[in-house]
Amino acid sequence: MDLPVPRTTIYPGDTISADQIMDRAFLAHTVTRSTVFDSTEALIGKVARHRLLPGQPVPVNAIRDAYLVNIGKASLVMFEVGGLSITIHAVAMDNGAVGDVVKLRNPDSGVVIQGTVGRDGTVRLGAP
Repeated sequence: MDLPVPRTTIYPGDTISADQIMDRAFLAHTVTRSTVFDSTEALIGKVARHRLLPGQPVPVNAIRDAYLVNIGKASLVMFEVGGLSITIHAVAMDNGAVGDVVKLRNPDSGVVIQGTVGRDGTVRLGAP
């Protein structure tokens, strides 16, 4: 079976691009398919958590989504309920990718809030 592998060493924190990946043939009984990526497209744009070695299959737990919210950086926070919409900028206390719940601090009041990171990088607060 063909699996995507790095052409060169990819270090933790590096974003994976198409030119860093190639396909390599492996004997089916030597690789547990559910523990490694089997698609190049699934790797592109992801970030390495661990060092990825050239020619070796990429373990599923060695990759994460890119962070859209970064510790110490201002993020747009949105609260919407009914017809009411409130937006503020708050400082992230956590890193977060799409779907992650992160904590942020309102720089004016010091209040810590929590919300979910959206696809556009905004953090949405839920209503009870």
